[in-house]
Amino acid sequence: MAAAGSDPELWLDRHGDALYAFALLRVQQPALAEDLVQDTLLAALAGRADFSGAAQERTWLIGILKYKIIDHLRRAGREERFDPEAADAAEFAAEFDRSGHWVAPPTHRHDPAFMAENRELREALERCIAQLPDPQRQLFVLREIDGYATDELLDLLAISTAGNLWVMLSRARERMRCCLQASWSRGKHGHL
Repeated sequence: MAAAGSDPELWLDRHGDALYAFALLRVQQPALAEDLVQDTLLAALAGRADFSGAAQERTWLIGILKYKIIDHLRRAGREERFDPEAADAAEFAAEFDRSGHWVAPPTHRHDPAFMAENRELREALERCIAQLPDPQRQLFVLREIDGYATDELLDLLAISTAGNLWVMLSRARERMRCCLQASWSRGKHGHL
């Protein structure tokens, strides 16, 4: 049964910008992000009778959008496989353990909670994420922002081995580190 106050005619006005921003961060293609939002709204419209109101309307719509993005990534993963060369795997193997975590994590000079709330840092993060090559960006966002496990990512992104996944992830992390260090350490912000 549809929740009271859930008016499909207002979904785009109320939640369109947030849905679009969520999709764009993950797919980095404005037209594709728009299509995914449209597909989300159509799916929500078709399933609105199942919306009980137990979650916020936007949370429910973002949940649908996540599945639309995952479906897109699965289709794209079947169409284009990416495997780094074996030599590249050895280059990064020493920096991460068997579970894909840093052996010696980078140090931080500031409180992480404060940094996460800092709008300028969020903007720098978004700019740096947008500069990652597609496979690395998708993997980085799914792992570091959305929290997907290694096994899920191997299947979702059609990556052949966990070693290849860790190489891609370590490259993405290193690019993010360099980008943030270059953009964030200038001027009044000091160093990370």
